[in-house]
Amino acid sequence: MAGKLLRKIWIVLNTDIELSLTGTVSTSVEAGKAVFELAKALKENKNDEKLAPIINNIDSLLDVLNSPLGEVAKATLPFLPIATGILSYIAEQTRSEPSLEDSVQLVSQVAYLESLRVFLEEHPELELAENTASEKVAKQIKKLGETIEVDGKEINFDDREARKTLICFHDSPLAKVFNPILVERFQESGLDENTAKITTERISRNTHRYMKEAVAEVRDSAKKLAGIYGDGWLKDIEAYHSIDQYLEEVIAKKPEEKVFDEKFTFRQIYVPMNVKLVDSNGEFREDSDSQNIEQWAKTTLLDDHKKGQVLFIQGGPGRGKSVFCRMFSDWVRRELHPIYTPILIRLRDIKSFSNDINETLATVIDRDFTRIDSGWLTDSNTRFLFLLDGFDELLLERGKGNDLKFFLDQVADFQERCSRNNEQGHRVLITGRPLDRIRYRELTAFDDIGNRYLEPGKFKQIEIIPMDETIQQQWLEKWKTVVDSNSLIAVTKTDNFWQFLQDERCPQQAKYLAKEPLLLYLLAVLHRDEQLHIDMFENADAGQAKILIYEQALEWVLNKQRTEDGESLNPKFTGLEPEDLRSLLAEAGLCVVQSGREYASIKMIESRLLEKEDEGAKELIEKARQTGSEEALKNALAAFYLKSGTADNSVEFFHKSFGEFLCAERMAETLEEFTFKSKKRGKTYEMPTKELERQIYDLFGYGNLTAEIVEYLMALLIKNEIDFGVLFERLHEFYLRWCNGDFIELWDATEEMLPLKKARQLQQQDIERGQRQVDIYTGLNVMILLFELHRYGQLKQELKEKLHFHPCGQPGSEEFDKQRLLQIIRYTYSLKVNTFLNIISKFLISAHLRSADLFNVNLSDVNLSDANLSDANLIRARLGGVDLSRANLIGANFHDATLCGANLSHANLRSSILRDANLRSADLSNANLRSADLIRASLFYANLSGANLSGASLSYAYLSDANLSDADLSCANLSCANLIRADLSCANLSDIRWDNHTKWSNVTGLEEAKNVPEAWKQ
Repeated sequence: MAGKLLRKIWIVLNTDIELSLTGTVSTSVEAGKAVFELAKALKENKNDEKLAPIINNIDSLLDVLNSPLGEVAKATLPFLPIATGILSYIAEQTRSEPSLEDSVQLVSQVAYLESLRVFLEEHPELELAENTASEKVAKQIKKLGETIEVDGKEINFDDREARKTLICFHDSPLAKVFNPILVERFQESGLDENTAKITTERISRNTHRYMKEAVAEVRDSAKKLAGIYGDGWLKDIEAYHSIDQYLEEVIAKKPEEKVFDEKFTFRQIYVPMNVKLVDSNGEFREDSDSQNIEQWAKTTLLDDHKKGQVLFIQGGPGRGKSVFCRMFSDWVRRELHPIYTPILIRLRDIKSFSNDINETLATVIDRDFTRIDSGWLTDSNTRFLFLLDGFDELLLERGKGNDLKFFLDQVADFQERCSRNNEQGHRVLITGRPLDRIRYRELTAFDDIGNRYLEPGKFKQIEIIPMDETIQQQWLEKWKTVVDSNSLIAVTKTDNFWQFLQDERCPQQAKYLAKEPLLLYLLAVLHRDEQLHIDMFENADAGQAKILIYEQALEWVLNKQRTEDGESLNPKFTGLEPEDLRSLLAEAGLCVVQSGREYASIKMIESRLLEKEDEGAKELIEKARQTGSEEALKNALAAFYLKSGTADNSVEFFHKSFGEFLCAERMAETLEEFTFKSKKRGKTYEMPTKELERQIYDLFGYGNLTAEIVEYLMALLIKNEIDFGVLFERLHEFYLRWCNGDFIELWDATEEMLPLKKARQLQQQDIERGQRQVDIYTGLNVMILLFELHRYGQLKQELKEKLHFHPCGQPGSEEFDKQRLLQIIRYTYSLKVNTFLNIISKFLISAHLRSADLFNVNLSDVNLSDANLSDANLIRARLGGVDLSRANLIGANFHDATLCGANLSHANLRSSILRDANLRSADLSNANLRSADLIRASLFYANLSGANLSGASLSYAYLSDANLSDADLSCANLSCANLIRADLSCANLSDIRWDNHTKWSNVTGLEEAKNVPEAWKQ
């Protein structure tokens, strides 16, 4: 060990100056002090006579650990000069350099001590006892001067071990010897075992940096040592400094950024949420208890048994995913680096995907440490935690959805490789909206994503759950400290706000909204500024409660927001009246949504405002052009939580739900205009049909409507009390023309058709769309609106007949075409097979599809609850996982259809045809299957409890392991049916028909069944 090397130095000194040095320092504490003296002596260039006695009294340089650790933190001199000074001295005195093994041992010790010194200096919060090493630890330290033992075995520290130590210290025999000693010293100094181990690991992993700095200093006198690195030491040092700079400039600043336009920071108001484990289908696991998100992330990150899993955190908009990322990445910086070095990436910032994930990550990070060395991800001394925020917000070019699928494949493979390779121990954490919501967006790469990507072995998946009262109270305590400089006023306002939320008159929806961090903040702001009171939520449903909050927020921004001097903020920056500014913001919301990104270019917003002929906006744009700047428009948009976007000359909302609400408001404004009756003679509506058609393509030709926008849109239309009958009538007329293909370009067209015009408009804004895409999106979005109007109409007696939508037309009427819906579905195949399924499927609740021909369609996982599919043709249809609960399926033909796992509870299937259908594991509890044709149907493990199967044809049906408890099987035909292990508890078996080929061995519950045939009993 280094003790041997130090004795060699003593011999050199003793020989050269013929000193007779006797006696050694008797105590370990004094030996530790000798190391500090050596550092000072070398700093002062002491002569041989001064150096020799000091060196003679040191067993190893780690004798320093015998001293109180606080003294190491207070050391005024760095330890690195000890190694550089001694190695240079030996080279000068002997005209030869020490062996590689001796040099590495010496450099490792001083680098380890330097890493310890710097760490303690940078973390003064560690309260360490001023005690010296125990006798046990002192003996271990003294032994370091003689031998290297790992797990009781002496290690021969030869040339090979020396080279390995230089390349990766924390995985070397020296680290395995040094670390347990330092852990014990930390514990003796007052740290708990876990903190001591993590702190030691951080110091150990940082040692290599100081080794390279030492080698850089002695490269001329210790060429063997420097030769191991070649020129790499210089690049490595630059890379480490680049990482430090990234952590300081990016990660450390994230928690200190201001919340919107407030004076306080995210750190001041942040409260960690609770999470629950979910399975690969996105459902909460029954064995999962709620736990603190930070505790879950910390525990999982440090669990080596889970190092092959990608950490996946899902949550709805406003649940705090992005805020968690900024706070947790900083925690990793402060508490774990360099065990893990946090890298925070907004996935929407990825402009393109490379075939090499290293290149994709390097491009988006764009820092020197990713450019200096192409092997930055294979450096065994550096381990990253990649926090990939916004899984559902990736910037994908339309029509290139496979990019996302490809990237996720790369991430899964990357994490798996890292778990097997010690040189790549990186971890990945991803956040995004729940997958069952993402799959219905236009990003069609999500098909079957749950089955493919979220296998328990590959992903550790959790979901952020709404705030409970405990977390709300924690948040409100922090709110008290930032809401007002006057503490008494702050307490009073906060307490009043809590009373508002607890008030029995406060609607449940408002209370639910208060469980979302973003909306709780909005509610608190409005209450603080006296814009929120209990009466405003009277009779508001879920959607209406949300828009009331956003509208009040808009009202606050546009009319109540003030500068520090008390002036109105908006006119000062924008020169616009509130209504003009509101119109501008709504257009910005539409642009952001239509862009398919999280931002919109100023050019796109300007273009739309000029087309709209908004006088206030025109004046503002003109002002901006005169000054040669776009700042005027940016300032105007910044009045409502917007900021400069990722791309040049663009803006984005701080939270996407603001943009979605404003987009819905812009759409509602135009839809209302469709209903205005004209006062001019010979004219029915103010907006003629041609203009209406242009507006429809302009609003809806960009992509698919999300569930969030539709919810806001319907709530706004209801609030505005528009003429729903007129709106439905005009949209339905458009729908019929669209079905006929009247708007898509024809060979003999004499003018530019609307889909092509909209496609070119989008292409000018770098939004890739073809006219067929525009046409399909427009038609499907209009269908969504018609389905939603239909659903709303069924709740209002006076609107039932006016708002009655059937995609195929009313059966028996002249407009009825049973294949119309089937043709629409097949038309959408020109984009992708599942386009219709992905866009429309969430909006088919209560749909009227009677007598529709849906031969061989794929409607897997669709929600058709309460729908009317009576007499529909569903032969060979794929309906796995579909929700048909309470649906009217009388006379529907499901011959050879697949309904595995479908929910048909309480559905009416009387006289329906389910011949040869696959209903394995389907839920048919309480379904009405009276007189249904179930010949050869596969009903393995199906739940038919309480079902009405009277008179049903079940011959050759497979009912093994099915639950038929409480089912009515009277007069049912069970000839040749397979009922092995079926549960017939309390089932009514009166007058059933069966034959010698019916299999009912091992059935259960026969003793409780009603009217069991005598032959069965025997």
